[in-house]
Amino acid sequence: MQDGDLGLLLRDALLLILKLGGPPLAATLVVGLAVSLLQAVTQINEATLSFVPKALAIVATLLLTGGWMLGQLADFTRLLFDRLVASGG
Repeated sequence: MQDGDLGLLLRDALLLILKLGGPPLAATLVVGLAVSLLQAVTQINEATLSFVPKALAIVATLLLTGGWMLGQLADFTRLLFDRLVASGG
């Protein structure tokens, strides 16, 4: 395996990390912004009010996109093992 191949694998791995981490983080960001706005308007400063909706948003996002995420990760793992076998490792 040459340096260019390793660079491409590293780039693909980083893109996969962004694709897999993006939806839960985006959902948490939106819910956190909505809860913060609600807390600012109502002047309720409760810690569980900000934590529980974010946790529920992450769980819901993982339930909705979990199959797609698993497929993406399995495809990348197959690609990685195929390249490892092709290089003679």
